[in-house]
Amino acid sequence: MASILDPAIPVKITKMKARVCWQHPAIRDRKIDQTRLALETPDSDQSEFSFLVIGDSGSGPHTDYNPQRRIAQAMLPHLQDCRFLLHTGDVVYQVGSSEQYPQNFIEPYREWLVGGERPERIAYDKMVFQFPFLAVPGNHDYYNLPWAYGLLTQVMRPLRRLLGTNLNPNIGWHGSHEGDAYARAFLDYLKAIPPEQLPAHLDAHYTGQTETGRCLQYRVGEFTRLPNRYYSFRSGGIDFFALDSSTFNAPSPLPQGPLGSDYRHLLRSQREAVEAEKRAVVEEAIQLREQAPHAQERLDDLQGKIEQLDEVLLDIEKQLTASPMMSIDAEQLLWLKDSLVSSWRNPEVRGRVLFFHHPPYVTEVTKWHQGQTLAVRHHLRWVLNEATKELGREAGDRPVVDLVLCGHAHCFEYLRTLDTGHADSHINWLVCGGSGLSLRRQRPDGPELFETFLGADRQTSESRLVAKSQLYMGLIGHKSERRRPYSFLRIDVKAGTPPRFEVKLHVSERYHQDWEEYALDPLML
Repeated sequence: MASILDPAIPVKITKMKARVCWQHPAIRDRKIDQTRLALETPDSDQSEFSFLVIGDSGSGPHTDYNPQRRIAQAMLPHLQDCRFLLHTGDVVYQVGSSEQYPQNFIEPYREWLVGGERPERIAYDKMVFQFPFLAVPGNHDYYNLPWAYGLLTQVMRPLRRLLGTNLNPNIGWHGSHEGDAYARAFLDYLKAIPPEQLPAHLDAHYTGQTETGRCLQYRVGEFTRLPNRYYSFRSGGIDFFALDSSTFNAPSPLPQGPLGSDYRHLLRSQREAVEAEKRAVVEEAIQLREQAPHAQERLDDLQGKIEQLDEVLLDIEKQLTASPMMSIDAEQLLWLKDSLVSSWRNPEVRGRVLFFHHPPYVTEVTKWHQGQTLAVRHHLRWVLNEATKELGREAGDRPVVDLVLCGHAHCFEYLRTLDTGHADSHINWLVCGGSGLSLRRQRPDGPELFETFLGADRQTSESRLVAKSQLYMGLIGHKSERRRPYSFLRIDVKAGTPPRFEVKLHVSERYHQDWEEYALDPLML
């Protein structure tokens, strides 16, 4: 991962705006809202409905099994009575490359796609869905790969096989080109349309009517593009807000003075420890013999461990190099604040759901202490605080949002916040990031999450319990006794205001080179 590059936030924003021709004169003249999507289904006005949720899925097949395909097959019976699927990000690993879409996305989800009976004929940038597949970008969907590193990795593959190890990075020749592959796969890539054809394209596809203007119309089996990297849509009186958290996840700069110096020293010590652990994992992989019991699954585990450690190293580096001049996607955050307020003031809306990649609350072993986790929590809190202030008594004693769905942590988890001192108190949070890539354990500290706050004198600090994990489903056991419970969610939305959500966790568990399918008892939120 040290040779994998995460583009700067301003680069991500600028590139994505160019791809959708953000606020082009032809778009402004037609009063088109590029952050709205019209999703019409035969029963879209009915208040009771169901939808599916997956995340962190795009790993492609392992040598002798394919978790992502297993989950995709397990979801097929639900397509008849669910309205849509939400994907919480990291669609294609390891670096969001267009060259990996055929194997890591099109092949496993072929039943979702027009022409899916011949998936090898479907171009990644020409996909049309037969069932609504609504995604947000994850951090891996933005990663770049230096050409020299891609070349070296491909050249080294025969040598690795000669040395007797199949431990290979899950990358190809190039990366995502700052999210370009994701944009071409899912967004209405207006940049590629000749200027003289743009007006006709807008008139043909931006026919949805909303209170904020015209918007892109999602037509199953015909035209299934998304308007932007962040957007909203309405179904059954519920407003869904899709966010791009990769543009407001930059860690804050370290404080000045002794406190910052001590923390910088701690981060460097952690980096050395993680690098040493990574060397030990690589050494074990090299020494593992193919004839050993469960050798291939052990190699898969070791590769997943390396990717996990690389992600920790990248986060440490982000914290060490954070600048006071860091950029924040203020435009998206202000859009979300204003949209939440408008949603509350619309009598047709009875609830609000957010979905995005980085979870603000999570107990997965690598994520709670990440600088990115803290950054996303901080910025989302600001949005919810500001929306609450503007609404005043209009929201009553309800939280501003009813449910938050995230990925990034490779597990399923249900958490509930307590009194955080902010407007993110008493909210249900679901992490759905165990739908294909290697799973991860819960942290040894347990299910209670404490946060450190500065005291009133700003010289002392205090610790406050801010959230509790109610259910965690991730990697269990060790070596040959490991259980790998991959999962997806089915959420049944009930009638009434505020809405209630019946959450059903469906599991495809890999154990002793075999699969078991089961579902947990529903959670009523």
